[in-house]
Amino acid sequence: MRIPAHSVCTAIRDDIVAGVHGRGSRLTEELLARRYGVSRVPVREALRTLEAEGFVVTRRHAGACVAEPTEQEAADLLETRTLLEPLGASRAARRRTEAHLKVLRGLVRLGQERSRQGRGEDLRALDGWFHETLAQAAGSPSLTAMLTQLRRKIAWMYLVDAPTGGVEHWAEHGAVVDAVARGDGDRARALMALHVERSAAAHRLRFTSGDHPGGVRNAQRPVNMPSLRH
Repeated sequence: MRIPAHSVCTAIRDDIVAGVHGRGSRLTEELLARRYGVSRVPVREALRTLEAEGFVVTRRHAGACVAEPTEQEAADLLETRTLLEPLGASRAARRRTEAHLKVLRGLVRLGQERSRQGRGEDLRALDGWFHETLAQAAGSPSLTAMLTQLRRKIAWMYLVDAPTGGVEHWAEHGAVVDAVARGDGDRARALMALHVERSAAAHRLRFTSGDHPGGVRNAQRPVNMPSLRH
């Protein structure tokens, strides 16, 4: 069965984020095609896309390799998020639809419920869906795309020490939704800025400058799994 190129791209990207393809490791078209059960054509297209996104670099005599971001590049991502997430919340307050509000409120309710139950895996996914929906409510495809890329790269470069399911965490989400529902862009921006600042403090780099490039792990995963959300 042929796999669409965009699905191969998602699979490779998710494996890079998960560390299956280690930082600096080679990404050989033939091996990737065999791993994901596709021809080399969609793999080649996927690698081009991932290079444009910053997950892959092309090196002389080595070909495509997983990128090796520096600590400064990683820090820049968190700083950029502190600027874009509040902007998205402010725009969402002006452009959201009732459908967006319904989904956001539902996610907050689920988050609070799962938080009481201590279901950490569910909470990580819900947190990602919340931020993704809020970005979509901003009514700016370019901003939504930038925020999606930021979350993917942050998930690749950082571990999060604090859980995304604490009562305070979801209370902050609820407050942002209330401001968005009232159309109070300034309040939504301020609340999201505080939320992102607190979240950033819990992020810890997965690597240091002295780390050596990794190899390819043997973990296998279906290609059609949904991409990671953060």
